[in-house]
Amino acid sequence: MSILHDKQILLGISGSIAAYKTPTIARLLVKAGAKVQVVMTEAAKGFVTPLTLSTLTDREVLTSFTQEDNDNDVWNNHVSLGLWADLMLIAPASANTIAKMATAAADNLLMATYLSAKCPVFFAPAMDLDMHQHPANQENINRLVTNGNILIPAIFGSLASGLEGVGRMEEPEQIVCILEDYFKSNSPLYGKKIVITAGPTYEPIDPVRFIGNHSSGKMGYALANAAAQQGAEVTLISGPTTGNTKHPNVYFVAVNTAAEMLDACLEVYDNSDALIMAAAVADFQPTEQVKQKIKKQAGLASLSLTPTPDIISKLGEQKKDQLLIGFALDTQDAIANAQKKLITKNLDAIVVNSLADEGAGFGHDTNKISFLQANKEAVHYNLKSKQEVALDVMNQLKSMFDES
Repeated sequence: MSILHDKQILLGISGSIAAYKTPTIARLLVKAGAKVQVVMTEAAKGFVTPLTLSTLTDREVLTSFTQEDNDNDVWNNHVSLGLWADLMLIAPASANTIAKMATAAADNLLMATYLSAKCPVFFAPAMDLDMHQHPANQENINRLVTNGNILIPAIFGSLASGLEGVGRMEEPEQIVCILEDYFKSNSPLYGKKIVITAGPTYEPIDPVRFIGNHSSGKMGYALANAAAQQGAEVTLISGPTTGNTKHPNVYFVAVNTAAEMLDACLEVYDNSDALIMAAAVADFQPTEQVKQKIKKQAGLASLSLTPTPDIISKLGEQKKDQLLIGFALDTQDAIANAQKKLITKNLDAIVVNSLADEGAGFGHDTNKISFLQANKEAVHYNLKSKQEVALDVMNQLKSMFDES
């Protein structure tokens, strides 16, 4: 899956003969899975038609602040566009558009959107040799770069005037590669395959009743989303929960019992770079599952139990180059018990939380953790949202990858 998958990209087009290349840029971005919204100037329409770009992006091309809809004017909200985008690309960027960008002139929808953009802005100049080299144009380009915009430099080649020199817009394929490289550099877990378990397991007593726990799965789902947002390919193996994740980089596997979770983990473990065992697996299961519902009148004198498979111990025994991170929830001596598990279960790290900490543990939207590694001092975190805790764990995981 391309790093561009599901990215929201504004493609700005200004009036330049190089606009004939923009349908190729749009096609390549869409092919990579990006959502592309084109905003073009009136001058750009003289070089490439909105119909062409609308067909390629499956979105209406925006060219002005308002548009007619059943005889009513509809406002194209440049502020909303600027907030929507993960990245903005202005290609081609003519000398006129570059000058407007440098002086904050907002006389068209493209420029107003540029000034409203909260995302990184890339611009690819395209103009004749002498225009490109003019000191005023170079000053404008330098000002844009100083202001944090990212330049895709013009290249040497044949120009519309018949001259040869620097001023030709970079080729579409290379522009898309530059955007991919940008997202990769800002996706520290890109290319990593990470398995995360979440939720409880239910060990059936009969077709109606089970042994389980109060785990909501919120922590595991937050970890899966955080890993996916940082570029990882995530397999989320979840026991019964009401949680959900719609990130395209998360492959979901539903299980019920500890045995099913173990099988699911073993199926993907050898091909993973890391496994985070955030699930709250039931410790015991009935020795026998009754096939029919046990009637209340019949009573239940006793319930014979046996231990469930120790999933993380089995994974620790089979560990090769993967990083294996466990979770521990305890009511007393949490740190000491976790340090023992690090060794006995062959873990690379363990995340500890305690039911004694208010706001931590099952059912809460917050958590308070300590992160333990062998031969390192424990890192203790304050109470945070589970989304923030997930980011802390991902930062620790990235450091472990860097050190391995």
